[in-house]
Amino acid sequence: MKYLFLTIVLSLALSTTMAQEKITQTAGRTQLGEFAPKFAELNDDVLFGEVWNRPGLSPHDRSMITVATLVGKGIIDSSLGHHLQFAKNNGVTREEISEMLTHIAFYAGWPNAWGAFRLAKDVWNDSSASGDDAKSRFQREMIFPIGEPNTAYAKYFTGNSYLARVSTSQIPFANVTFEPRCRNNWHIHHASKGGGQMLVGVAGRGWYQEEGKPAQEILPGTVIHIPANVKHWHGAAKNSWFAHLAFEIPGEDTSNEWLEPVTDEEYDSLK
Repeated sequence: MKYLFLTIVLSLALSTTMAQEKITQTAGRTQLGEFAPKFAELNDDVLFGEVWNRPGLSPHDRSMITVATLVGKGIIDSSLGHHLQFAKNNGVTREEISEMLTHIAFYAGWPNAWGAFRLAKDVWNDSSASGDDAKSRFQREMIFPIGEPNTAYAKYFTGNSYLARVSTSQIPFANVTFEPRCRNNWHIHHASKGGGQMLVGVAGRGWYQEEGKPAQEILPGTVIHIPANVKHWHGAAKNSWFAHLAFEIPGEDTSNEWLEPVTDEEYDSLK
């Protein structure tokens, strides 16, 4: 019964998180509302109001498809500039747009790609380098949000981590994201009865280790049961972002004891 309840909780959380913000558009009415009201209505209410909000493709993927189609047709004017900005707003990274336009150049023509690159360079000129792009790419691998920097517990982590509370009632749980090489300190979830923690891998690759035992690899879908009063740590692999759901198991007299960091020597011994 407990696992059935956890399954229901997970399903509700997934459906809630997957619900994306509705895309709205007013450009048609703003620019052509008086001159061509029907065209403006079709643009704002049908194309963007309905087609862009259909299930099956994310706004990110629809933006990639739209940009590729426009460049393929040789449309590299202000309308492409608008869709490039829209693509950035929908989570398309500088690395992704650069790679896509490079690929398209061989099919749509070199001059079209040059024109598209000139527009894209202006749109993404304020994007930071690979760090933000890697984080954005990782976000699209999972349906749970990365959340905010985990500043409240930063002193117990080596490297940067992020926390997104998914539920604070019934069985509290959160999505915890680790950048490559990030891990938490050795720690213990104390309890006189019940307690402990359960981890469910969401995206990327990570590690879990109990004191005196070999480390266990965590991949998407891996379930780790952590008994109360067991010393352990968990975190990302060396070359991968990593995220897991962390379920706080109810118990009596529960508390967390944070201990020493996992040393580089201990961590680097893992493959």
